[in-house]
Amino acid sequence: MSDFDVKAATWDQDPIKVERATTVGRAIAGSVAVEGRTILEYGCGTGLLGFVLQPLAGHVTLADTSAGMLEVLRGKVAATGAANMTPLRLDLLADPLPAGRFDLVCSLMTLHHIPDTPGILEKFHQVLAPGGWVALSDLDAEDGSFHGKDVTDVHPGFDRTALGRQLEAAGFREIRFSTVFEIPRETASGPRRFPVFLALGRKG
Repeated sequence: MSDFDVKAATWDQDPIKVERATTVGRAIAGSVAVEGRTILEYGCGTGLLGFVLQPLAGHVTLADTSAGMLEVLRGKVAATGAANMTPLRLDLLADPLPAGRFDLVCSLMTLHHIPDTPGILEKFHQVLAPGGWVALSDLDAEDGSFHGKDVTDVHPGFDRTALGRQLEAAGFREIRFSTVFEIPRETASGPRRFPVFLALGRKG
């Protein structure tokens, strides 16, 4: 059982996570076409971001590798009767690509958990329809304080210029960044606020 499996049952009880997803979802909907579109939320967890976009979207596929997160998500989809949402167990770096193509691929605080950033960006490009958008929200580069010194299997955020180059190398154009949220967190050196960006890119 993964750490995310353990945390799944109480994930939505953190008001900061809920506020973050709501803010990022609104930023995405205000930046790219969402209404009636097909969306893939990758690393969806319990679907907090997907549920923000769901009322506008044509269909939302919610993909994750955590069985615990997907179990909670399936319960939420059933409870809300959201007929245009499909939970999916998917690892884009290991599994075959989904059969369909999407108008938008989005993620929230997922990218820093994926070791192969260029590889996953290429997969995002491949699963997009021509002219589709990627919308990735994650941490700006930091000194490792966000997760703490004992957590070594994550990226310490991202330098926007370097990530922009990686997006361009993967085939994306019209790349732009904005700051959409700040996460308050207690660290070993005291309270800090960690900026969260939204990176947008269009499939060229």
